[in-house]
Amino acid sequence: MSFDEHVRAALDSLPPQLARALENVAVVIEEEDPDDPHLYGLWQSHPYLPDKITIFRRPLVESFPEPRKLEEEIRITVLHELAHYFGIDEDRLDELGYS
Repeated sequence: MSFDEHVRAALDSLPPQLARALENVAVVIEEEDPDDPHLYGLWQSHPYLPDKITIFRRPLVESFPEPRKLEEEIRITVLHELAHYFGIDEDRLDELGYS
């Protein structure tokens, strides 16, 4: 599976009620965050614009060269950023094991 396919699979694995609750949000893949090249993902919300979840390819691929571990970390990153979209903060994500 390609990186993009892993991101799509993570999104497709959402329970239907959560998937239906996603409104006005774009999920995109970029190579890296220019301000923090070690960042795996980022959720951004701006008034009058769709929310944006960015998954950063390079830091994930470099940190997890083993394919199964990479797949799992992509899934965790996607879910982590979606959790922010739904209002879950970092402390709660740490408690749930999605930090």
